[in-house]
Amino acid sequence: MDPELEAFVPFFPDVDLDDPASARKSLAALAGGVPAAEVPAMVIEDRTAPGDPGVPVRVYRPQEARGAVIWLHGGGFVMGGLDTEHPWAARIAADSGAVVISVGYRLAPEHPYPAALDDAYAVLVWAAENAADLGIDPERIAIGGHSAGATLAAATALLARDRQGPAIRFQLLNQPGLDDRQDSWSARNFTDTPWMTRDKIGAAWRHYLSGAPATAYAAPARAEDLTGLPPAHLATAEFCPNRDEGIEYALRLLRAGVPVELHQWAGTFHGSQALLSAEVSQRQIAELGAVLRRALA
Repeated sequence: MDPELEAFVPFFPDVDLDDPASARKSLAALAGGVPAAEVPAMVIEDRTAPGDPGVPVRVYRPQEARGAVIWLHGGGFVMGGLDTEHPWAARIAADSGAVVISVGYRLAPEHPYPAALDDAYAVLVWAAENAADLGIDPERIAIGGHSAGATLAAATALLARDRQGPAIRFQLLNQPGLDDRQDSWSARNFTDTPWMTRDKIGAAWRHYLSGAPATAYAAPARAEDLTGLPPAHLATAEFCPNRDEGIEYALRLLRAGVPVELHQWAGTFHGSQALLSAEVSQRQIAELGAVLRRALA
C-alpha cells in the first residue's frame, strides 16, 4: 500500500451499512472535513430536474464551459448526496472546465432499485433537452461517477443505448461496483481492505436490490451485449474488492469495440483518493478532470 495512504487507515471510522442512518452521519462528517475547493470564477446553482419525483441537482458552471458531465456520487447506494459530493464535484468542474451536474438521487433502502437509476436517467434527459438553458452543447454530454455512482453511470449508459435516448459522449467510471455476485478474485480475497470490505459491498447490494433479481441495469456486469456504448475511462484501486470486475468490464468493452482507457492505481484502496494530502490521491483527482477535458473538447 502507498505509505502516505497507509498512515491514515487507523483513523478511519467504522461505517456500518447495515445501519443506514449512522452510516450517512459518518459520511457527512468525513465530507465536512474535506478542504473546500477554490472556485472563485464558478457559478454554482441548485436546481430540480423533472422526474417522478423531481430530482435535486447542483450545477457547477465554470467560465466558458461547453461540455457537461452528469455526475453521480458514491456511497454504496445508501449514503451521500449533493452536500457530501460538493468538494469533489467542484474540483472536477474546475479541473475539467466542464459543467458538472451533480445528482441527488434517491437512496436505498428507502428507495431501492430502480429509483436511483430512474433519477440518473431523468437528469440525463433533462440536461439534453435543456442544453441551451444550461449553456452546454447537447453533443458534449458525458456521464460519470465514483463507486456506486460509477455503477449508476454505467447502467445509465446501457439504458440510454437501449432506449435510444440522449447521446452520451463519454462515460467516466471511477472504481465502479458492477457485479452483485461478488465472485471475482479480488472480491473473494480482499474481504477486509480499508474503507470498503466484502461485507459492506454485500450490504450495499442487498439494500439496493431489496430482494429483486439483479438485471444488467442494476449490475452492469450482467449485460450480455456491450456494443454501441460510449467511450470509457475506467479506474480501479489495487486493494479494492471491486477491482477485478472493473478490469473485466473494461476488457469486455474493448472486445465489444468500445474505446477504453483503463487505469489501475497501484497502492490505493477504495475511496482513498479522498485523502488529499497523499500525492497519489492528488494525481487521481487531477486525472478525472483531465480525462473529462479531453473527452469533451
